Parts: sequence; C-alpha cells; structure tokens
Amino acid sequence: MGCAFSCLKSNEDSGLYRQLLADNEREAINTLLEYLENRSGVDFFSEGPLKALSTLVYSDNIDLQRSAALAFAEITEKEIRPVTRDVLEPILILLQSSDQEVQRAACAALGNLAVNDENKVLIVEMGGLTPLIRQMMCPNIEVQCNAVGCITNLATQDQNKTKIAKSGALIPLTKLAMSPDLRVQRNATGALLNMTHSYENRKELVDAGSVPILVKLLSNADPDIQYYCTTALSNIAVDEENRKMLSTTEPKLVGQLVQLMDSSSTRVQCQATLALRNLASDGLYQLEIVRAGGLPNLVQLLQSPHEPLVLAAVACIRNISIHPMNEVLIVETGFLKPLVDLVDYPNNTEIQCHAVSSLRNLAASSERNRLALLDAGAIKKCKDMVLSAQENVQSEISACFAILALADELKEKLLDMGIIDVLIPLTKSTNAEVCGNSAAALANLCSRIKDYTIILKNYGEISEFISNFLKSRNPTFEHIALWTILQLLESNNKEIKDKIKREISRGKIDLNNLSGENNENHEIANLTMQILDLIK
Repeated sequence: MGCAFSCLKSNEDSGLYRQLLADNEREAINTLLEYLENRSGVDFFSEGPLKALSTLVYSDNIDLQRSAALAFAEITEKEIRPVTRDVLEPILILLQSSDQEVQRAACAALGNLAVNDENKVLIVEMGGLTPLIRQMMCPNIEVQCNAVGCITNLATQDQNKTKIAKSGALIPLTKLAMSPDLRVQRNATGALLNMTHSYENRKELVDAGSVPILVKLLSNADPDIQYYCTTALSNIAVDEENRKMLSTTEPKLVGQLVQLMDSSSTRVQCQATLALRNLASDGLYQLEIVRAGGLPNLVQLLQSPHEPLVLAAVACIRNISIHPMNEVLIVETGFLKPLVDLVDYPNNTEIQCHAVSSLRNLAASSERNRLALLDAGAIKKCKDMVLSAQENVQSEISACFAILALADELKEKLLDMGIIDVLIPLTKSTNAEVCGNSAAALANLCSRIKDYTIILKNYGEISEFISNFLKSRNPTFEHIALWTILQLLESNNKEIKDKIKREISRGKIDLNNLSGENNENHEIANLTMQILDLIK
C-alpha cells in the first residue's frame, strides 16, 4: 500500500500539488500517511482510516481515486474478513469510474473481499453486479480479468447464482471464455461452471449460448479450462432436455470426452468420465459411447489407484451396461474381473453398488454372460459378503440374485452353492427393497427346477417368509408371497403340495383379507384363485 501514496508525499513536499487539494483531501492524505508509518497495528476498515480513504474516493482528482483504489486492493489482499456496507460502498463507487486503472484496482479489491461468504451476499445486495458486468466488457485485459474473477467468486454463493444468471452476466462471460488471455479464460469458464449447479441456472446458461463454447474449449490445451468445461458440461447433462439438445447440436462431444478420459490430469479424466456417465442416462448415448471407443478407457480407469476415478468409471459403465446391445461387448472388453474386484471395494459402498448393478445389467438378457459371471466368481463373492454388507449394497446384491434366479440354466447351480442360506435371512430385513428382492429371488428359485430337495429342507423358513408377507398389508409383498406359493404348487411335488394345503387349512398361510384385494388389485385376486384351484 505504501507505493500507492508515495507520489502524494513527494507532491505534498513540492507545495504545488498541495494547493490543488481541498482541505479535507489534504487532511485525509496526512491521516493515511500517519497510519502507513505504523501500519502493523492499523485496522484500515475502522472509522479513521476508512474515512480518510473514502475522502479520496469521492475526490474529483483522478490521482487520488487511483491511490484509494490501489490502497483498497492491497488492504483486501492481505486481510480477508467480513466487512460492512461502509467498507463496500466506496469500493463500489470506484468501480463506476471511467479510469481503467481505478477500475482494475477496484475490481481486484472487490474480488478479494468476495472470497468471504458474507461479503459475497452483501456485494450483490448492494448492486455490485451491474458495474462488474460493465467492467467485464472493458477493452482492458486486466480490468476484464479482475471483474470476471470477482464474478467467479460471487457465483460460488448459492444465494447469488440465480441473481447472476438473471443479471445479464452470462453473455459477456461466454464471450470472455474465448478471450486470448488465459487468465480471463480461466476466470470466465470457472464462473460459467459455478452457474451450473441448479436447473434454472443451467437453463439460463443454455439460453445464453454457452454450451457450444464450453464444448469447443474441451480441446483447449489448458488443464484448468478443460476441467471447468468438462465439469460444467457434466452438470448440464444432468437434465434430460439438455441431453437431447446436446445429441442434436454437438455431434463431436462424446468423442472429445472419450479422449479426455486419457488426459494427463486426473481431475479432467474424472470429470470427463462423469460427463459421459450423465449422458449415458439416455439409451442413445449408451450406444454412442461404445461406438466412440469409450470401453477400453473405462476398463483401465476401473483399475485406477485414484478412488474418485474408479467411482466415476464404475458409475459410467453401470449406465452403459443398461443397453442390451452393449452387454456382450462389455464382457468381451474385459470388464468382468475388474467389476468383480470392485464388489467388495473397501470403505466405499457407492463403488460396490455400481459394480454389482453393472454385473446385474450384464446378466439381464444374456445366458452366456450369466454363466460368465458365475465363472468369474461374481455370484460367490456377492453371496459371501451380502449378510455383512451395508443395506444399499444388500439391495443391489439381492436385486442381482433376483435376476439371476430367473435363468433356468442357473437355478440348480445357485441352490447348490447355498444361495438360499443368505436369501432367507434377507427376507427378514427391515429394508423393504432388500426384503422384497430376496423374496422374489426365492420365488424364482422355486420355479421349474428338477430337484426340490433343498427347497424341502428349507421349507419351514420359506413358509415363514410367505406367512409374514401375507400379513404385511403390503400389496407388493403379498403378490410375491402368492407367486411363491403358486410356483411351489406348480412343481407337482406332492410333499410340498401337502405342506401348503395343511398350512392353508390351519391358517398359517392366510389367503383371506389381503390388502391387495381390498385395493381392487386384480392380480392379487387372480393369484389367489389359481392357488385355491390347485389345492382342491
């Protein structure tokens, strides 16, 4: 700050410049010089120093305004804390100056203060956006850089984002994202990124024409700009209408993101992968990512030592694996072993869930893949860990078991490996999804098998879950229970049929007053009638 006033001191000594100053201005200069000599203990935001600075701000002398602006810039750089309106007001006045040096320093000061959350809100409340937007359009690169940097800081505060989006700032920010100055580009793309965290603001961003620029900048050599743009596009791709827009207007987007998965920057890799994950919420993109050569990169990222990368990659392949046309290609690319390895990934249930869900998707419609899962040890690992897993993981594993149990070629194998030993306890889970999935798996295993020995051995516990489900007053659970009974009866196993008839007659299996019937659930009524017909 001393350099901001060195010229004042020399001019004061000459006596010439001093004559041009008003009495209050001379007094302010003297006061500030005194504070500067003992600056270590001075609070420049307190009444005395602030009053002196404000006097210079309101001066008609441009040199004094410059000195005040530079002083504020230096003070705020060294001391960031919540400030009052009295501190912000003179800085906002300086921001309206036509002098570029004053603009540059005032924007810098405001940007420094905008690091503090309380200040962010107050700056916008006091009308700081309008002069900042005006300064963004200044031809001076330094002014642009500082103004955009300040907007970037303000846009990290949730209360400000909508106001910024509606202030007219997005169009100049988009233009400045293509600035020849790297600092301006970084600040502008960072500001655009900060505007993508709500649906309303993303819409404003799209309407401002920012998307083509963000896509174009994916090929920028600067890793920071790549990161800001990939992250912004990832957030934009959360919305279905935006994904549709991107599919028609940005045909090169997927290819660019696939290339960035191979970036030397880990965070760029991660955000590019997350962007592809979000795009892959739509079937069209699930196919396009595979066509663009995304699978080899993804399988490599699954084996990364960097956990966020692993999470991004497994979430992406989970979405891609939803499309039936991708199932075989994913397996052939070598995903099974890495996915199986991730099923018990330490201390990250989200990764575990995505891995299990991906395996379930791969097994959905391909007998070959289901057998491959068995051979890869996926089913055994899931069985061994499910009872000790977290509920969200249990939910995914039980859903996977329910799908696998539909496959006739696997039923005997699943029973032989003891899967019923984990399914029965899971039907008693307090988690409805875990409970329902496990029961559905049991029901599927009771259908069309050659040997009912294992079923008979565990019949008591199967009967218990059926009874409990029928008493649940939950139509979904009632439906599962009735379906299980029907599968058992259709087995034509006399011992099983006799057990069911006996339990129905004794009321252990109660087919009366089901909630599904009361709710006019025709499927419940139909299943009940089929069961009664079979036990006649």
